[in-house]
Amino acid sequence: MDSHERRRLGQLPVDAQLKAFEDIIAGNPLVAAILQRAAFLALPNWYLTAGCLFQTVWNALCGLAPTHGIRDYDLFYYDDGDTSWEAEDVVIRRCAEAFGDLGVQVEVRNQARVHLWYPHRFGVIVEPFRTCEDGVDAFAMTTCCVATRRADGRLRTYAPHGFADLYHLVLRPNPVRATQAVYEAKARRWLSLWPDLQVLPWPPDQCERLSGPRYPEHA
Repeated sequence: MDSHERRRLGQLPVDAQLKAFEDIIAGNPLVAAILQRAAFLALPNWYLTAGCLFQTVWNALCGLAPTHGIRDYDLFYYDDGDTSWEAEDVVIRRCAEAFGDLGVQVEVRNQARVHLWYPHRFGVIVEPFRTCEDGVDAFAMTTCCVATRRADGRLRTYAPHGFADLYHLVLRPNPVRATQAVYEAKARRWLSLWPDLQVLPWPPDQCERLSGPRYPEHA
């Protein structure tokens, strides 16, 4: 797809952009399989999210194989009724059994637990997420804040920043909860795989205030 066609996608009405997104991710057979199987697991407030979605779109726009460059498939859910590791591990094991034959890594995380393990892993205290959508909002790029799930026989997609940047191959920083170092490191890696990306600079007024990691990053 050339730049003119990508620009046209980003200029469509919002409902048409959503339809195009859902059509594109359906072309990744692994995304389609995980969405279908996850729906039967009945996890609370779950989403498939992160790179497996927006990178599938990039691949379609750049004429690459649907799974090109995708390292793993992030499955978020939110259960604040039991935030123990043991409860999350039960879900991880259920998902490993459900997706094991697909031959890809499915990263399953209860977003209600993030604030419990993140300080031990990264040395930074974080505020608890109140919903699964909070976890999606924490990505380093607004472009990447997109998630979807299958419910009632259809896809239900969460995209708080819309799809225009995604279709225009623009990476836009999300400095509210991420850091410049995380943003730039991800941008460098992704540029090596999708060289048509346009990386917008980190806002200079955010460089001092956000000097360390604050929220978990994916993809």
